[in-house]
Amino acid sequence: MNNTIQHTLQKAQEAFTQWKKVPFEERQKSLAQLSSLLLERKQQLGEIITLEMNKPIAQSIAEIEKCAGLCDYYAKAENVLRTEKVETELSVSDIHHEPLGVILGIMPWNFPFWQVLRFAVPTVLAGNTVLMKHASICEKSGYTIQKLFEEAGFSEAVFTHIIVSHQEIEEMLSSPILKGVSLTGSEAAGKKIAEVAGRNLKKCVLELGGSDAFIVCEDADIDKASKDAALARLQNTGQTCIAGKRFIIHEKIYQDFLAKFIAEYQKYHANNPMNPETNLGVMSREDLAQDLEKQYEKALENGAKALLPLESIGKATFNPGILEMNAGNPILQEELFGPLAMVFKAKDDDEALALANGTPFGLGNAVFTKDKDRALFFAENLESGGVAINQVFRSDVRLPFGGRKNSGYGTELSLYALHEFTIKKSIFGNV
Repeated sequence: MNNTIQHTLQKAQEAFTQWKKVPFEERQKSLAQLSSLLLERKQQLGEIITLEMNKPIAQSIAEIEKCAGLCDYYAKAENVLRTEKVETELSVSDIHHEPLGVILGIMPWNFPFWQVLRFAVPTVLAGNTVLMKHASICEKSGYTIQKLFEEAGFSEAVFTHIIVSHQEIEEMLSSPILKGVSLTGSEAAGKKIAEVAGRNLKKCVLELGGSDAFIVCEDADIDKASKDAALARLQNTGQTCIAGKRFIIHEKIYQDFLAKFIAEYQKYHANNPMNPETNLGVMSREDLAQDLEKQYEKALENGAKALLPLESIGKATFNPGILEMNAGNPILQEELFGPLAMVFKAKDDDEALALANGTPFGLGNAVFTKDKDRALFFAENLESGGVAINQVFRSDVRLPFGGRKNSGYGTELSLYALHEFTIKKSIFGNV
């Protein structure tokens, strides 16, 4: 391990020894200030996002506003980490919630501020310090977030943006200073980090890919479902882990829904991401656009039908496409990360459920129905970390967020996230 990395780890450890002693309520004051800074500078910060990864500017500003809301939520949150008293025959029976120490975050480019703060804010509020490795195209976002933490009153090295290679990440995970790692990224990246973390007995949280189902039952409000379906697939140019990607439609309404879905879909037009009216941007990188095109061709070669072709209109820009899928198509085991949807026809609820669960992923599904019992049937049986009913699936700071199966493990958001990088220490006896 080179001297620079070792020095950075050491500084984060030194900061931790002091930061963990700062009262929970004092840490929250800095979070309140961070929330204010984000709101004050949302235009400037949104422009950084758009310039780095091509997100439509209106969506970039909305991302900053959501980050401010997250910081405000934790700034006002109940201290669920205070010492718990347990009734026993002993005079002392306590549970202490103690921070682990220095935690590494490995963050993606698709939500350059939200993904970072979703991990970092509860982690530092719990008393840990954070080293954050951002995606290579979002280094300005990473640097800016560090400066915002410092300006908000967090001690130096409580949050540090670092630029390191994959090999250096492995070396860091072998360091006794580093106590845990959180990664948001691809399934392949998650497996690699989990392997290295496991080899070094480090706590690991993984938020990975998804291929979530968007189920429309025959009693659904088709107008709302079709509008929400287009938004679910095309927000952030389709580059969202929790986006609706597989649209499973009851056969009785299949044609009616499809007509409305296509009409809503065609309201999205790729344009200059800096234009406030733009609702569909450019993909973040040319190589990712090329990967999507290859997946599209692979799906067609194996029996899928193009209801709307995925049309390339620039190096990383598309008119979005829709595929009508066939059983056994190998693309069903992959994640499509871009403006390309898959639609399926189901004869009943049981077949819709089987199609929805027939994937290695399990992040956040959605179901549209006017029947409460049917909604609960899907909510209880879908194999995912969350289920939205009659709305687009989204993360909410008040609710726990995480996946199952190949979509990862561990909890982000809500008060539960405060426990992820803490140890529950039992203290008992007679004094």
